[in-house]
Amino acid sequence: MMRWLECRIPPPLVGLTCAALMAALTWWRGGWPPAAALSWPLWLLLALAVLLDGSAVLAFVRQHTTVNPLTPQNSSTLVVSGFYRVSRNPMYLGMLCLLLAWAWWLQQWPALLGPLLFVLWLNRFQIAPEERALAARFGEEYAAYCRRVRRWC
Repeated sequence: MMRWLECRIPPPLVGLTCAALMAALTWWRGGWPPAAALSWPLWLLLALAVLLDGSAVLAFVRQHTTVNPLTPQNSSTLVVSGFYRVSRNPMYLGMLCLLLAWAWWLQQWPALLGPLLFVLWLNRFQIAPEERALAARFGEEYAAYCRRVRRWC
C-alpha cells in the first residue's frame, strides 16, 4: 500500500512543501506576523538546525558513505558517532527544527500542521524504508544500534 512513495521524495523537498503550506495557511488566515516575532526561541531553533544538519552531513562525509536519502541501500558504513549517538535521524531532526522556527516566526497555530505533517510523512515514507534497508545491510549491528538510540531523540 503506497510503497511506491517510499524513499521517492527527498526530505528537503518534503520540508519545503510543508513550509509552503505553512505560509499559505498563514496568509489565508490574515497575513504575515510583525517583525517582533523574531526572538530567542527562533534563533535557538535555527542554530540547533544548522548544528544538527551540518554535523550529521559531516559525519557521513567523514565515513565516506552516501548522504542520498533516496538510496539508503547504498550505505557503506553505519554512522553512530556525533549526534547519531542521541538520534538515529539528526538530519531530519534539524529539518524539523527549521520548520518549528518557521512556525514560531509565523505565529499562528495552523502553522504547526507543517511540522506535524513533516514528521508523519518522514516516519512512514522515508524513515521506515531506510530502517528496513539498513537492517538488511548491517544486520545485528543495526538492530543493536536501534535498541540503544531513539528514532528522533
